[in-house]
Amino acid sequence: LFHCVTLSTQFNGEPSSYTRFSIARQTDGDNSHVEMNLAADDEEGGETGRPEQPHASMPPPWRRGKNFCFLVIVAALLLLIGFLIGYLSYRGRMQKASRCLDGSGRCEMTPTASYLADGDDTEEEEVSGPPVFYWPDLRDLLSSKVSPKRLEDGLRQRANMDSVEAGSTEDENLASYIHEQFTSFLLDEVWNDEHYIKLQVKGSSDNKVSIWENEREEELESPMAYVAYSKSGSVAGKPVYVNYGQKADFQLIRNWGGSLNGTIVIFKAGKITLAEKVANAEEAGAVGALMYLDPFDYKNTDMLVPFGHAHLGTGDPFTPGFPSFNHTQFPPVQSSGLPRIPVQTVSSRAVANLFRKMDGDECPQEWKRGILGCKVMPRSTSSMEVKLTVNNVMVDKKILNIFGAIKGFEEPDRYVVIGAQRDSWGQGAAKAGVGTAILLELAYVISDIVKNSGYKPRRSIIFASWSAGDYGAVGATEWLEGYSATLHAKAFTYINLDAAVLGSNYVKISASPLLYTLLERTMKGVKDPTKGSGTLYDRVGPDWVKTVVPPGLDNAVFPFLAYSGIPVVSFGFCNKDEEYPLGTTQDTVTNLKTIAKLYDHMRAAAEVAGQVALRLTHDHELFLDFERYSEELLVFQEKVLPFYKDVKALGLTLNWLFFARGDFQRATDALRRDIANSDRENKVVRRALNDRIMKVEYDFLSPYLSPKDTPFRHIFFGKSTYTLQSLLQNLQLLQTSRDSVDVSKLKEQLALVTWTIKGAANGLAGDIWDTDNEF
Repeated sequence: LFHCVTLSTQFNGEPSSYTRFSIARQTDGDNSHVEMNLAADDEEGGETGRPEQPHASMPPPWRRGKNFCFLVIVAALLLLIGFLIGYLSYRGRMQKASRCLDGSGRCEMTPTASYLADGDDTEEEEVSGPPVFYWPDLRDLLSSKVSPKRLEDGLRQRANMDSVEAGSTEDENLASYIHEQFTSFLLDEVWNDEHYIKLQVKGSSDNKVSIWENEREEELESPMAYVAYSKSGSVAGKPVYVNYGQKADFQLIRNWGGSLNGTIVIFKAGKITLAEKVANAEEAGAVGALMYLDPFDYKNTDMLVPFGHAHLGTGDPFTPGFPSFNHTQFPPVQSSGLPRIPVQTVSSRAVANLFRKMDGDECPQEWKRGILGCKVMPRSTSSMEVKLTVNNVMVDKKILNIFGAIKGFEEPDRYVVIGAQRDSWGQGAAKAGVGTAILLELAYVISDIVKNSGYKPRRSIIFASWSAGDYGAVGATEWLEGYSATLHAKAFTYINLDAAVLGSNYVKISASPLLYTLLERTMKGVKDPTKGSGTLYDRVGPDWVKTVVPPGLDNAVFPFLAYSGIPVVSFGFCNKDEEYPLGTTQDTVTNLKTIAKLYDHMRAAAEVAGQVALRLTHDHELFLDFERYSEELLVFQEKVLPFYKDVKALGLTLNWLFFARGDFQRATDALRRDIANSDRENKVVRRALNDRIMKVEYDFLSPYLSPKDTPFRHIFFGKSTYTLQSLLQNLQLLQTSRDSVDVSKLKEQLALVTWTIKGAANGLAGDIWDTDNEF
C-alpha cells in the first residue's frame, strides 16, 4: 500500500488517479487505473469541477514521509488492540475452564458438532443454543428429582418375589419389565443381549453332611442351599477348623504340625470370597470344604445356610475368555478356577454340633468368635470323620442382559455404564432389589433431565441390568468378553449399584484410583442421610482413601477393572461391625426395612452414582485423575525398596522398575502440560487428550499374558503371579524363606511388571515421537 504510486505505473505506464478512502479499478479503453487516496485531506488544484490530474495532486516529499509515519503508527495500534482483545478473550475462556476443573466455579456446557463429519467440505450444522448448564445447577437438578417414594415403590416389587434365580421364568419376567420401563423413559436406545451359559443347580436329591464314627452315620444337616460349581460326589475325611480359610490360617495349622491331606476343612464366611477359601483348601490337600455364617459376624443367623459359588473367577466357567453366544463353537475347555473338591454351606448350629463331637484341642483365642466349644480337629486317635455328599447338576440356561442408552451429543461413542444385578437366590432384596430400584430411578431422572430440562450430555450413558450375577458376574463378564475389542476403547467408567444399602453406620467404597478425586468432590455435594446437616465427605473424613476396599471377585466391578481395564466405582452403606446376610432367605424387603432411614440411604447412593455419571458426561476434560496412579506407583516403590540389596545379591536389580516409575511420572506431567496449554474449545485436540486419559487403566493390563489363560491381568488389581502384590510377596520371601524363591520366576516377574509400567507411560505420553525409550 505504501508503494501504490510505483505499482500504478506498471499498468501500461499510466499513473493512477486518487480519490479519498477508496480503492477502485477504473477501466478506460485499454488503460486501467488503481484509485487510492490515503491522505487526510484532498489536495486542491485545477478548476472547480474539473477532474484533478495525478501530477497536479502529488504531495511534496516531506508530506509523503509524514503520511508514511502516520500509517505505521495506525497499523501498530491496530495490531496491539487486536492482540489485547484476543488475549483477554482466551484468558477468560481458560479461567472459566480452570474453575470448571477445580469445582469452584460454574462450568458451561454447550453442544458441539462431531468432528467426525463425513467429508472435508461438509458444512458444520448450526445448533440452536440450549439452556446453559453449569455443574452446580445440574447437580442440584439431579438432587431435586431423585425421589425416595419412587425408590420405595421400586423395592416393594421385590417383596412379591420368592426367588429370581438366573435363567428362570421370574428372571425373564423381570427382564421384560425393566425393558418396558427403559422404553417408557424414552431412552434413545433399548435392547437385549442374550447369552447361553452353563449353570450348576441343586440336583433332585438334597446335598448332605453327616458324621461317620464307629461305623455309624449320623446326619448333621441336609440344607436347601447349595454352592454352585462345586464338584459333585461323596467324600469323607477328618474335620479341621481353619478360621476364615485364609492362607495364614492354613499356615498356622501346619506350624502346629497338623496335616491337612485328606481332610474336610471348615471355615466361616468373611474376609475373602468363598471361592478363594476353597482354592486355599484344595491347595492344602483337603478333599472337601464346609462354610458357615458365624453368629459373631452375622447376628441371628443360627439356622441360616447361605448360597454361594466356588468358581475362582467370573463369567461362564465353561467358556473362559470367550463370550457365551448361541450357535458358536468353542474348544472343550473349562476354567482353571473350577474347584476339584466338593463344597457345601451349612448352618452355624450344625457346626456347633460338630464341635461338640470333636475331642481335640480348642481353637486359639483369636479364632473363637460366636460358637462355644470351638475345636480345631479331633484327637489323632479318634476315628471320627465327616462325610459330604453333593448332588449338584449342570444345566444350560439362556440369560438376558437389558440395556438402555442416552446418547451423547458430542461423543456418543464414549460412554459411562451404570449397572445392577437383577437375579438372586431367594428374594435378594439388598443384593439385587436395591440396585435395580436405583438403576430404574437414575434412568428415569437422567432421561427426564435430558428430554425435558435441556441438558445435553457430551458423552453417552448406558444403563445395564445383568443376569446371573449370583454365579460370579456371569452376565456382565459375558458382555465384556463378547465386545472386548471395542469396550476398552469406548467405555471409560463402570458404576456398580449392587448391594448399595446393607446398613447405615459405615460407608464402603471400592474404586479405581482414577476416580478418587471425582468421588471426593461428589461426596462433598451429597447430604449425609443420617444427619440433618453435613455431607458424606464430612462423614468419611479427609483420610477416606485409606478405607477404600480393593475390588474383589465378589464385586461385580472386578471383571470391568481387572479383565477389561475400565475404571470402576462401587459405593454403598453398611454396618461396620455386623455383616448383612446376603445370599440367604433372610435377605428380604421386610428385614431390609429395619435399616434406619433406608430410603434416604438409597437416595444418597443414587445421588452419588448419578453425580459421577453426569460429571463424566458434562465436562470438556474427562474427570479421571490419571496422576493418582503415579502416587500409587511411588507407594509401591517404597514397599520394595527394602529388598534392593537382596535382589542385587541374586545378580538382579530393581533399578529398571524404578526408572519405569519415573517415566510414568514424567508422562503424567507432560499430559498435564498438554492439557493446560491446549485450546479446550478445539474438539479434535480435546478428544485426543481424553483418549490418552481413557487408556491409562487399560494400559495397566499386562500385554504379555493371555486373556484366556490369565483373564485378570491388571498389575494392581488382578489375580495372577504377575501383579505388583505377587511380586512383593516373592520379594518378601527373600528375607523369610530364601530357598523357596524361584530366581528365574522372580526375574520374569520383574521384567513383565517393569515393561507393563513402561508401556503405560508410553501410552500416556501420546504420540510415538513423544515417548522416552531410554532408561
